[in-house]
Order: sequence, then structure tokens, then C-alpha cells
Amino acid sequence: MADLILIVEDEQDLVDTLTYNLQRNGYQTCAALTGAEALRYLERDPPPDLILLDLMLPDMAGMEICANIRKDPRLRDMPILILTARGGESDRIDGLEAGADDYIVKPFSIRELLLRIQVVLRRCPPGAMDSRQIQFGSLMVDPQAYEVKVNDKPVNLSALEFRLLINFLENRGRAQSRSALLEKVWDIHADVQTRTVDVHVKRLRDKLMEAGGYIHTVRGFGYRFSKKPEEAAS
Repeated sequence: MADLILIVEDEQDLVDTLTYNLQRNGYQTCAALTGAEALRYLERDPPPDLILLDLMLPDMAGMEICANIRKDPRLRDMPILILTARGGESDRIDGLEAGADDYIVKPFSIRELLLRIQVVLRRCPPGAMDSRQIQFGSLMVDPQAYEVKVNDKPVNLSALEFRLLINFLENRGRAQSRSALLEKVWDIHADVQTRTVDVHVKRLRDKLMEAGGYIHTVRGFGYRFSKKPEEAAS
């Protein structure tokens, strides 16, 4: 069955353009012109597979919808792509901290949007490691299948959480600064103070259960991925 994408956008012309192009490329769509209407769609069972979310809606902030989705156990793994005219670095960071998987600034090309949707739904970053399964202590990761297990129990990760985990595995044993992680995982190149990394590392640790202990905090710097306690900063 084709993936269902919820378009949350108050400009009808843009909704029509997105609907046409998404359906033309094999997706199912539904649309909401207000935040309240979007929340009603999200209550349906099953919910949409992905949401395209405008930040400036007439009745509520898109950031609020994004944060509510991440708090809902039924929806927290739903991919969220923010579509907005607000292109400032601080706006993008706010969106990512609220839990968005990607942030696209208007105007954008349909081709770029379709590519980003494909990557987020696939949830495996292009060229991530290789196609082999990686076993790291109690953690098993299959980059090709987008499969993560801890002690043979499946773990559901969002697109960003999966990219963050892959980055940690690719750099295991090395300390990485928060700014380096921002560049590698979020593609943010700026000298800014942000909780983006810390927020997503905490979510990743929680989901990985005991394997979350492999992510060590390097105080005043960033993080290191290792299963050897002596490699972690005290």
C-alpha cells in the first residue's frame, strides 16, 4: 500500500500543488488547512505515514503540533518534515529541537522535496556504512533494512535517531563535539548554542534501553560511543 502523507498547510494553492505531485509519484495524500484539522487526522487509525507541516497556521503554531506528536507514544516515530518560509538558523534549530526530521524552506523544488520524503520514509541515510549487519555488544543494526535490535528485541527509531546512531557507530571510540554532530547529522553549520543534540541523544538512549549506556557524555564537549567504561569521560 502506498504511504499516506498528511499535508498541513493553509495556502490552498500550495496544497493543490503538493497533492498533485505527491499523488503523481505514488503517494496517497490528505490535507489540513488548520492545526485543529491536522490533529483530527492524527487521531485516525492508522495514522498517516508522514506529515508535511507548515509552521505558520491560522489557529496554532506548527511547533506545537510537532511537539505534541513527539509526546504521543502512538505517533512519536512518525516522520515530520517542516515546510516553512521561516529560514533563519534559529528557526531551523527550534524545529529540530521540537522533533522534526527535516526542515525545508520555501520556496523549494518539488524534486528536492520528493527526495527528502524518500530518504525520511526509508529512514536510512544514503551510503550509510554498508549493507552488512553490525553487532555491537547487545546492539544489532542493519543499515540496509533499517533494523535495530537490542538483545534481539526490535527498536523503533525516527529518521534522525537512526542517522545519529549510524554516525555513532561509524565513529565508535571517538569523542565528537556537539558542533561536529550538528554538522554531520543535522547539516547545521553555525556557531550557536542549542540543545538539539542533547535532546535527540536522550531520546536515542531511552529507546536503546541498556545499549543506551554505550553513549557516553564527554563533559563540556560532546559524546563518545563505546562499550568500554574506561573510555568514557567521568
